[in-house]
Amino acid sequence: MVLKDGCGRPLLNLRISITGRCNLRCSYCHGEGQERLSSQTNREMTSEEIIRIARIAVDLGISRIKLTGGEPLVRIDVAGIVEGIGSLHGLTDLSMTTNGTLLAPLAVKLHANGLKRINISLPTLNAEEYKKLTGGRITDALEGIRVAVKSGYSPVKLNMLVLKGINEDYVSRMIEFAEETHAVLQLIELEPINVSEKYYYQRHKTLDEYEKQLEKEAERVATRRYMHNRRVYYLPRATVEVVRPIENTEFCLNCTRLRVTSDGKLKPCLMRNDNLTDILTPIRNGTTDRELTRLFTRANQERRPYQTGPRILQD
Repeated sequence: MVLKDGCGRPLLNLRISITGRCNLRCSYCHGEGQERLSSQTNREMTSEEIIRIARIAVDLGISRIKLTGGEPLVRIDVAGIVEGIGSLHGLTDLSMTTNGTLLAPLAVKLHANGLKRINISLPTLNAEEYKKLTGGRITDALEGIRVAVKSGYSPVKLNMLVLKGINEDYVSRMIEFAEETHAVLQLIELEPINVSEKYYYQRHKTLDEYEKQLEKEAERVATRRYMHNRRVYYLPRATVEVVRPIENTEFCLNCTRLRVTSDGKLKPCLMRNDNLTDILTPIRNGTTDRELTRLFTRANQERRPYQTGPRILQD
C-alpha cells in the first residue's frame, strides 16, 4: 500500500528532524523549513517516540527515511535511533544529512546500525571561508567525509549550496574534489526559507549556467522521477546532481515527501507552516497506533504543490 495525495503524488519519503540543535551556525540554514523555536517552546522527541513515528510511516508504505536536524549527530542517542529505525521491516533506505564535523568517530557504528547513505554539507573547501560561513573547522568535515567513504556508505553526497559572491566560482573545484573522494556532488540553490529577504537577494544564485556546462560535459543525463524530477549529470569522472526548488514546478509537482519537525509535527510542505499536524502530543497522551495512522493519512492529504504547473506526477 502506498498513500497518494489529492494530486496523485505517492508518499514514499519521510524526513525526520531529530533535533533542532546544531554545533554550527550556518548563515544560510533553512532548518527544514521549521519555524525557529524558543527554549520555552522547544521539545525534543525521545528516541522511542522517533522510532514509533518511523514504524507507523513504514507500515503505511513509506520506504525511505532521512534523518535531519539541526545537526542529528549532536544527539548522544543517535546510534540507537538509527538502529531502531534501520531494523524496521519494509524500510528500504535509511539516510542522514549532516554537516559532517562530528561524523568521523560515529561513521562506522552508524553504518553497522543500518545507515546506508549520507549527505554532508560542504559549501567550500577554503578553511577561512568555511569558518566564516559555519563557525566550524573544515578539517573536521573533511575527516568525516573521508571516514564515511571508507566505511562503505553508498553514496556519500556532498551538498554544496551555491552562494553568490562567496563560492559561485568554486563549482569546478568541488567537482574535482568529488572525483578525488569518490563522492557525489549535489549543487543546491538557496531557498528563501528562514533567511532574511536581504540575505536571499544578496546571495541567491541561479544554477542555469552550471546546468548548461554540465550538459555539455556529461556522458549521460538522468532524471530522478521520485526525487522532484531532479537531473543527474554523469561526467567522465564524477556525478553531479542539481537541486533547484526555487519557483520550480517540477520540484513541487513531483514531491513524494512528508516531514516530521523536531518538535513532533507532521509537515506536508517545506515552504509552509500553516498546515502542520501535531503528532507528539497525542503520543505523549497515550494514543493508539490506529490514531497515529489516521494523523499520518490526514497530513498526507494536506500535501499540495506549493508551485503549480501543467503536469502532475502519474503512474
